[in-house]
Amino acid sequence: MVVPWLAYDDREAVTLAAAALEVKLTVEPLSIGESRESSVSRLAFEPPLGFTFDVIADDAMVRITAIWLLS
Repeated sequence: MVVPWLAYDDREAVTLAAAALEVKLTVEPLSIGESRESSVSRLAFEPPLGFTFDVIADDAMVRITAIWLLS
């Protein structure tokens, strides 16, 4: 069951996970999670969140494409 993360009871856990995710994606995004359909799409988890993201190396950019609560 997917629950909107803003409705999650433990908002502090979501905030901490998002902050940890930001640091990890800033430092070395290609070392996080595992690749998916293409070489730029990746899937990773930072409990209580799961997320997919694209790494655009030529532009030194990361784009989060989806984020959800783990159940």
